[in-house]
Amino acid sequence: MNREVTLPLIVDDRGTLQVAAADVSKLLRTVGGRWLRLVESGRDDLDEDTVAALTIELAKLADRIDVACIAHSSGTTP
Repeated sequence: MNREVTLPLIVDDRGTLQVAAADVSKLLRTVGGRWLRLVESGRDDLDEDTVAALTIELAKLADRIDVACIAHSSGTTP
């Protein structure tokens, strides 16, 4: 199963690439979830412990992005 994931990319007037943080954190969680479903479906070429560890790390990164955005929008520092 090969599925393509896309993110909306926006370039500002200075040429700086902009991606919504919510899209990035959602992507990280989605990737981890898909890996877990592959393991649960019996894919024997994936190590369950490795997938679990990577999924946890992706979720932690997504959480850090979310916290940083919340702190930024509320004017505080995380």
